[in-house]
Amino acid sequence: MNDAAQDLADATSEASLRRTVARSAEIERAIAADPSPFRVLTGDRPTGNLHLGHYFGTLAKRVSLQQRGVETFILVADYQVIADRDGVGPLQERVYSLVADYLAVGLDPERTTIFTHSAIPELNQLMLPFLSLVTEAELRRNPTVKAESADSEGRPMSGLLLTYPVHQAADILFCQANLVPVGKDQLPHLEQARVIARRFDERYGRADSERPVFRAPEALLSQAANLLGTDGAKMSKSKANTIELGMDADATAAALKKAVTDSERTITYEPQRRPEVSNLVLLAALARGREPDEVAAEVGDAGAGALKRMATEAVNEHFAPIRARRAELNADPGYLQQVLRRGNERARGIASRTLDEVRVAMRMQY
Repeated sequence: MNDAAQDLADATSEASLRRTVARSAEIERAIAADPSPFRVLTGDRPTGNLHLGHYFGTLAKRVSLQQRGVETFILVADYQVIADRDGVGPLQERVYSLVADYLAVGLDPERTTIFTHSAIPELNQLMLPFLSLVTEAELRRNPTVKAESADSEGRPMSGLLLTYPVHQAADILFCQANLVPVGKDQLPHLEQARVIARRFDERYGRADSERPVFRAPEALLSQAANLLGTDGAKMSKSKANTIELGMDADATAAALKKAVTDSERTITYEPQRRPEVSNLVLLAALARGREPDEVAAEVGDAGAGALKRMATEAVNEHFAPIRARRAELNADPGYLQQVLRRGNERARGIASRTLDEVRVAMRMQY
């Protein structure tokens, strides 16, 4: 097993996970003391509208990091849309929908840089030297590449999908991000970026400095709850089982009314035994800022209908100001374009400086 394979295997070992959890807690304390040393990179693929799972899973955390003073970069990964698809669909509409969602939930373009893959050629140019640092076998072992290949039903894998882990590394490293919010299942992706950063320094390094060209990014582990879709399966844009941020109150009520429950009348919070009921309890709790057991006890033996009404009221109340702000933003497409244009300009400036450093390290200044 080569060094990268060993690193990727180690990234998911129990001992490594414990170390990562402990280190993530240290980082949280360090951010509270002084956020200035940290720069975060995160983002989304514009394949559909964002939903409540995104909000409680990642968006609220991004707003929290911004409010605590952490410099944050958010990537709208438009190039990744074509990694496993024949076309892009209504891509421009979806990109601006993402930007509206970001701003509506509280992300401030004065403090958070929002940008797109396709507008940063210097970022994408890093793919060339980075690809020279990995092997085909290593790419095929990447969990996302393996999963997509298994689900392809015999369809040939595109070169872009095969190199997806390298593109992710370029996303992180171009802006010298040293923190990436991830779940435990995403740690191998982050480890690939760390491997590429280390290999670049080992191969090229700096002739006049001990400082590496790229900072090794660390994981900021997400503690967010994992919401299920209204059908009891994983919440997914492709499964039509989501409640989108842009839905109005009536559409939300209709979606939650159809949510799967079970036949027991007394409401309890038991995610393993009663996942569908517990999911509604959790949703109501998150929207109200309460503990799930408290919500379950409040509903008691009133049954699933009462639970659905409570969840609907909680969600609609929590998201009313976000939806109102989103409607204002969508009514002013020029402002959304301006936000993205300014974010792209800032990201491109940073990417250009990074690429200059790469050229110096590689002795490619002509």
